[in-house]
Amino acid sequence: MKDSTSRHRRRTLRLGLVGMLLPITLGTAAQTPQRLNTQPSSSAALTSAQATSVSTYQPPAERTLPPAAGFDVRLFEAMAQELVANQRVPGMAMAVVQGGQILSARGYGITDVRNAEPIDSHTVFRLASLSKAFAGTVTGLLVNEGALRWDTHVADYMPSLQFSNPSAARELTVAEVLSHRVGLTHNTYDRDLEGNADYNSLVQRLAYAPMQCAPGECYGYQNIAFSLIGDVVFGASGQFYSEAVSRRIFKPLGMNDASYGLEGIEASPRWAKPHVRAGGGWMSLMPKPSYYRVAPAAGVNASISDMAQWLLAQGGHRPDVLPAPLLATLHAPLVSTPTEMRGGASSWRRQRLYDAGYAIGWRVYDYAGHRLVFHAGAVQGYRGMVALLPERDLGVAILWNSESALPSGLLPTILDRAIGLPAQRWLDVDTSFETLYANGAAPASSPDLRQAPIQGGPETSTANAQPE
Repeated sequence: MKDSTSRHRRRTLRLGLVGMLLPITLGTAAQTPQRLNTQPSSSAALTSAQATSVSTYQPPAERTLPPAAGFDVRLFEAMAQELVANQRVPGMAMAVVQGGQILSARGYGITDVRNAEPIDSHTVFRLASLSKAFAGTVTGLLVNEGALRWDTHVADYMPSLQFSNPSAARELTVAEVLSHRVGLTHNTYDRDLEGNADYNSLVQRLAYAPMQCAPGECYGYQNIAFSLIGDVVFGASGQFYSEAVSRRIFKPLGMNDASYGLEGIEASPRWAKPHVRAGGGWMSLMPKPSYYRVAPAAGVNASISDMAQWLLAQGGHRPDVLPAPLLATLHAPLVSTPTEMRGGASSWRRQRLYDAGYAIGWRVYDYAGHRLVFHAGAVQGYRGMVALLPERDLGVAILWNSESALPSGLLPTILDRAIGLPAQRWLDVDTSFETLYANGAAPASSPDLRQAPIQGGPETSTANAQPE
């Protein structure tokens, strides 16, 4: 009886989630899901009420407001310049877009402490887990084309896939992979990946990995299992995964510096080397190849010029490439992730987040009462953050080439200014515009990007960590 009840509950939950991912109309195969109320609870699994399907998806009713008074991109540029002063961090790059315009897309500091070159808007960084949003987006584009459905079973393209629960591999869907609802424990086999195990052998070993729930019933962040989507994309499109992303995202958006893998970053005309702490300073390394082996989870390389175009597109300003119904789907949370509100060393998460969930390759937060679409990434010697604040039509991307956590405080500083929240010291630099300029931290002269065209981008010349 207990097993029968459990099977019935899983079936009810799965049918509800499938219902959320059905097409709105035959004319748009985006299959937009219901927005879930991801209230924190002791369990990350969705309740039956949360899984109730609806015939159409309505995004949150958000009026687009201008940034609050005191929002000045020159201040954020000065803060970034202060962060690279005296090599507190070797280098970084930041993009800020608002209202469909690029307000700033600049580099700061140097590419390599041993062979210093200035970072500019076309210097390439490793994105780590910021890559997951590209995986969700390219899959969504294939759904739009009719090549896939969100409820397509992964086993349709990977018939040999096995889990320790015999039925799990048959049940697992595309949407469950992209929202980390595979059923495995967190970060399954990541340590083996870091120990140079190859992707295919780790996929085979998933047959022996412990499961904490049936697919769709709970959240468990993955890199190896998330990358199953690459095999699905190949099967559905007939293109290698990186080729599919390049064709459908990089090229149409004008992300001309973007690439995949170790070969991609090394072929870049200028790229930022990863740095780890050494004594009282920094030491540059060659990038570790481990997480490049799981390209959907952590394979993208890009410049801040590329990221400005990505922010505009994800913010709804490139409907020719990413239509609004698809963006609504990608940004709709499917599972609660309450542990994100504790945030580890990120004090802003503990103090600002009231709710947290995972969507399709994106995290979605309630940031002090305001919806925030977000992801972070970290691998050895690189870190990055991307955020969209729909209410203010604001997008921010920050990339840096070191294991330092220091630049992460720049994001909540920008968000607070945009929303108009009381000033709080998230960043270990002076946040006074006048003081920064008096101290000589004003950014060097750079081309005015405030009226840069949306298409094509602005024309201007970490210790071991999982890519989360």
